[in-house]
Amino acid sequence: MDIRPWKNYSATFRRVMVAWMLFMAISGRRLCDCKCAFEAIFNFGDSNSDTGGFYAAFPAESLPYGMTYFRKPVGRATDGRLMIDFLAQALGLPFLSPYLQSIGSDYRHGANFATLASTVLLPKTSLFVTGVSPFSLAIQLNQMKQFKSKVDESHTKGIFGKLPPQDIFGKSLYTFYIGQNDFTGNLSSLGIEGVKQYLPQVVAQIAGTIKDLYVLGGRTFLVLNLAPVGCYPAFLAELPHNRSDLDAFGCMVSYNNAVVDYNNMLKAALTQTRQAIPDASVIYVDTHAVLLDLFQHPISHGLKYGTRACCGYGANAYNFDPKVYCGNTKVINGSTLTATACGDPYNYVSWDGIHATEAANKLTAYAILNGSYFDPPFPLHQLCDLQPLV
Repeated sequence: MDIRPWKNYSATFRRVMVAWMLFMAISGRRLCDCKCAFEAIFNFGDSNSDTGGFYAAFPAESLPYGMTYFRKPVGRATDGRLMIDFLAQALGLPFLSPYLQSIGSDYRHGANFATLASTVLLPKTSLFVTGVSPFSLAIQLNQMKQFKSKVDESHTKGIFGKLPPQDIFGKSLYTFYIGQNDFTGNLSSLGIEGVKQYLPQVVAQIAGTIKDLYVLGGRTFLVLNLAPVGCYPAFLAELPHNRSDLDAFGCMVSYNNAVVDYNNMLKAALTQTRQAIPDASVIYVDTHAVLLDLFQHPISHGLKYGTRACCGYGANAYNFDPKVYCGNTKVINGSTLTATACGDPYNYVSWDGIHATEAANKLTAYAILNGSYFDPPFPLHQLCDLQPLV
């Protein structure tokens, strides 16, 4: 599968097409006149699906983030587009506007409540102490409730603006990609066994949120599971482990096994949720399987590097140093160190040691849209004329 489908076209053609897509995304119009049962997407998540919410609240992002597609930082924790961007594109929808972005947002086709560093459970500390976002899943749900209330109020007054119609909520896709920070945030201090103790609360909160959204009118939910964090360059460089804990591909077995336990717990919780709201579609999406294959067999997918970060600094094989994150410069022991980006992010699975590259996001989106990773099976290709990913 070619992750660079435009490589045979002229640079001028590529620039024109990118400019057109960006214009359509900004204008809030569908990118096509294609048939699709879903007229909007409402997303809940963390940095893996944040399209600019966190940096709208706390402006700080800089290059090289955004270098591949947008050519500038646009609030995404990667070099280009995220899986949620590709999903929107496939459904013929514009990129999702962050709920927290007050300038330039258009919510006629949904909203994105995700923010970088978000957790499912309410944080017990401040962003400025531990770096955990204050916009946990419960806050994102409250924002969604407020959004619906504002839509209802606006239509009652005959004021529409860039808001969707009142009946949009039953015609939307609700996506979740959250839980990674609950899992990884305390690994170094509590260890795997310590983290496992509160994971049942995490899955219960996700299940409860789905039921609340059902009351608001939601009927179709895609819940992405947890990625194989034992393959992340950042954790390979930071978390304690020995060589016997590494598999043949260089990933940490114990951490990945703990992820599998969590994912099984999430899958079971969604099964119970499905029984509680039988007229809704609650779909478990196994992104873990896709990403694990990318990390372990990058060359088979047209990539080169699995457990090495594109953007980082470090003498280790992972190109990651926790003291100097991607795009930052620091003076350490009298030496000025800068974590720079590679020139070929399309060859990497990992962008900055934690987040996937646009190339990996695109390949994962391809796999999801194929339908092979839905449980139970979900006929997305029959409900929508899926558009090609460019």
